[in-house]
Order: sequence, then structure tokens, then C-alpha cells
Amino acid sequence: MTSEDEQVRARVAEKASEWFVANDEAPLSLQQSAALVAWLRASPLHVEEFLGVAAVARDLHAVGTDPECSVDLLLARAQADEQHPVQSLGSRAFAALRDGPLLRWQRAMIVATAAGVAGLGLWLWNLKPTERVAASDETTAQHFQTRHGEQRSYRLADNSLLHLNTDSAVTVRYAPHERLIVLSSGEADFEVNHEPKRAFRVLAGPAAVVDVGTKFDVRLQPGSALVTVIEGRVAVEPSTKTGKDGAGARPDYPARSVEVVANQQVSVAEGEWPGRPITVDAERATAWLHRQIAFDHEPLGRVAAEFNRYVTKPIEITAPGLAELEVSGVFSTDDPEEFLAFLRSLEGVRVEVTPTRIRVSQK
Repeated sequence: MTSEDEQVRARVAEKASEWFVANDEAPLSLQQSAALVAWLRASPLHVEEFLGVAAVARDLHAVGTDPECSVDLLLARAQADEQHPVQSLGSRAFAALRDGPLLRWQRAMIVATAAGVAGLGLWLWNLKPTERVAASDETTAQHFQTRHGEQRSYRLADNSLLHLNTDSAVTVRYAPHERLIVLSSGEADFEVNHEPKRAFRVLAGPAAVVDVGTKFDVRLQPGSALVTVIEGRVAVEPSTKTGKDGAGARPDYPARSVEVVANQQVSVAEGEWPGRPITVDAERATAWLHRQIAFDHEPLGRVAAEFNRYVTKPIEITAPGLAELEVSGVFSTDDPEEFLAFLRSLEGVRVEVTPTRIRVSQK
């Protein structure tokens, strides 16, 4: 671990200790508890050091007045997660990178794993604030959007949940027999409250998605839309049913909707029918909901492009061969410094940070 890494970790550890001292003097207020949750969510390193302080301090008070937020319960939930066990990986990962004869992909995997403490991070995401939207009349459209790097959540008037990713915009309009959502840019995730007499439809560029009581994700891409189902099932079809002359729906227009179920994904290109659904890991495909991006043997150029959806300084891969390098791991969108540490760990890679961008080249 470099001296710079040690200084960063020391500052984070000091801040984690300050939270415990503040809580020891008096129970945290609701505002303080919310601030603590925001600080923990800002970086996996914050979570790791927070847990480290908790492990040393044997007699800790609750983090807040809500017993669901106690340190003991945080630790128990994190450690009981068999799929994503919480471990202190930072120092061991960097030591292995420094001393061990690892292959390039092994080095990449270790650093990427060290960049996230997934188990507790996923649980903390569920504590994010959700804005409740007031009901509107049938003729009033409601607009929601996010800026670059911003994510927002809304509980809609019908009790459905809308999660917006970075640089996204939607329009919501309710009518007696239909709930219509138009995604005009970016990506949105929907947790739909099923209403048998009122369909929930999402229009996203060339795709129309009809919910059948489920949780699904829709992402607009240049010339296409990508639909991923997390729970339940949806029906996907082209968003417009027009003839070649554009004169409206034809009587003989075939019913060609495609059913997509949990852990499946389908792409709809402009002017074409939906493709065949493919099997995916829906949790990995929607890692943005936990402020993460997850990749499994994906080209570094694609990883950098995904990161650029969130960071203020774009990452530029200057060597074509380097852009094709396959990497795997889970990265926090809130902590670009950890991703840069990952890039610097790759053999033959140079990272240059300028005032306007980050250049990644070969040495």
C-alpha cells in the first residue's frame, strides 16, 4: 500500500471513529443518522473502516434511535450474508498485488473485489430516501429527471417505485384504465404495484413494455432499448404499430409481443421486433441500483464508458489494445479513486489525471 493510500485510509478511519464518539455521547438525531447513512454509502472504504472500528469497540451504543440501525445489527446482517460475506480485503489485496506472482486477470479481480463490500452496501442502499409523489388528475403529466451522476427514487401515486439512474428523464401520466410512463433518456427501474384494472406501460424509444406485476429495468441506448426483468414478467413489443406509410395501426398487425421473465433481458432496435430474450444475472445488470457497476470479463473500454456515465472527469482509453483488455469485478460509482487504483494495478498501464479528463495509456 502506498503512503497516499495509507493517508486516505487513515482519514476515513478517523472519520469513522468520530461517528462512534458522537454517538457515545448521545443518541444520534434523525438528521445525524441520515448523514451517517449517506457517509457510509459514499464509498465501500467507509463501510470497511466503519466495521473495523465496530470490531475493536466491544461495547457500542446503537447508531441511532431506530434499533434497525444498531451497529450490532449492521454487523450481524453483513456477516450473515453467505452470498456476499463482508471481509477486510484492502490491505490483503494490495499486499498480494505487491508481493504475489499473480496473473493480470487475478490482479484485476482482487482489486475490483477490494473496491466493494457488497453485502452491507446492498443493505444500506435500501435506506436511501424515497420521495413520495402527490396524486395528479388524469390530464396532468408529471416529469422527473436526474443530472449527470445523480440518482433519485420516487414513490408514485399508485404506490409503485420509480428509480432513476444518471442523466435520465421520464414523464408519468395516469388515466382511469392505464398508467403510462415515457422514458425519454437514460435508465429507469420500476417496482410496480399491480392493479388488475389498470395496466402499467412504459414507452422507451422503440420499445413498449407492459408490466404484469413485477420489477424491471429499461435502458435507452442509441437506436435501441434494453429491458431487464428482475422479478416477475413483462410483455415487450415495438412502441408504434404503424404501417409502412406511417398511417396508423393496420388491422392485420400481428400480435408479436415477447414475454420476458426474471433474469432475462431483451433488446429492441428501432423499426424491428424484439429479439430473443437471453439469460442474464439481473442483479449484476442492475448494479446501478446499489451505486455500483459490475462486469464479468468485459472489455476495459466498455467499463470506462460505463464509468463515464457518473464521473465528472471522463476516462479516456488511448490504446486500442488496452481497451480490449477483459476485466471482472464490482466497482463503486461513488469512488472513482478506487477505480483509478485498480487501473494503476494493471501491468503496463499508465494513468494520467488532468484538470479535464483521465487518460489511460500503455507504458
